[in-house]
Amino acid sequence: MAKNKQETIKTPITVDDVEYHYEDMTQEQQTMVNHIADLDKKINGTKFNLDQLMVGKDAFVNLLKVSLENKEEEVN
Repeated sequence: MAKNKQETIKTPITVDDVEYHYEDMTQEQQTMVNHIADLDKKINGTKFNLDQLMVGKDAFVNLLKVSLENKEEEVN
């Protein structure tokens, strides 16, 4: 008689090169993992926003330089 076992796929979590399974963790540990994942998303989003802000600032600095150069040429 064949056994009808359904394999449970577990989510691996690696901490300091040691693999754990999310489903085997306590509720408190799972909450910590969720906080870490959320913070990673926020950090990556903040880095993305900072990149946009830096490019925007550089663009305005370049526009200012061009404007100042044009003003000097008008004076001369």
